[in-house]
Amino acid sequence: MSTLFRPTVCALLRHSARSVLGARTYTRPLHASYARRLPPKDGGLNNILSGGEAPPVQVKTITPSGIQLADGLVLSSACIFLDGKVFLWNVPERAWDGWKPEHFEIFETVVPKPEILLIGTGERVDMMPPTLRQYLTKAGVQVDVMNTRNACSTYNLLAEEGRRVAAALLPLTPRRWENAPPPS
Repeated sequence: MSTLFRPTVCALLRHSARSVLGARTYTRPLHASYARRLPPKDGGLNNILSGGEAPPVQVKTITPSGIQLADGLVLSSACIFLDGKVFLWNVPERAWDGWKPEHFEIFETVVPKPEILLIGTGERVDMMPPTLRQYLTKAGVQVDVMNTRNACSTYNLLAEEGRRVAAALLPLTPRRWENAPPPS
C-alpha cells in the first residue's frame, strides 16, 4: 500500500470501528520499524546468548552407556564438571549409600566457588541426605538435586549463559570407574 493512501485508509477504519461499536474509540499510534536482515552466519541462526567461545564442557547426549560430551568423549561413570574441566569422581555406585562429606571436598577448596552445584542422581531423583546438604551449604555452595538428564540440560544452559556452575553427575546405569581404588 502506498504511503499516500495510508492516512485515508486509517481514517476509514477508525470511522467504521466507531459506527460498529457505537462508542468513541481511542487510537494509539503504533511504533513500526523495518526489520534489518543480517547476513546468515550459521545456517541463518544466531545465538543471542553467545558472547564468544562455547563453554569448554558441553553435554551432547546421555545414554545408559554414559554421558557423551560435545567433543565426542563418553564418560561411563560418575564425574564432576567444574570450572570448564571434567574430573572423574570416585564415589559409591548407589546414590547416598556410604557417601561422606569427603566426596565433596573439591567444592570446599576451589576458588571461585560455583554459584550452584547441580547433582544428577542417575535415572531418578534421590534426595540428598541433610548432612551432606548442610556440609555443602556451609562450604558456600548452593545445591540443586535432580535426575542426571535434567542436570546435564540445566548445566548446558547455565554454562552457556556464562554462569559459574558445577555439576556432579552419576550415570544412568550405576557403575564404578575401572581401576579406581575403592571409595573411602
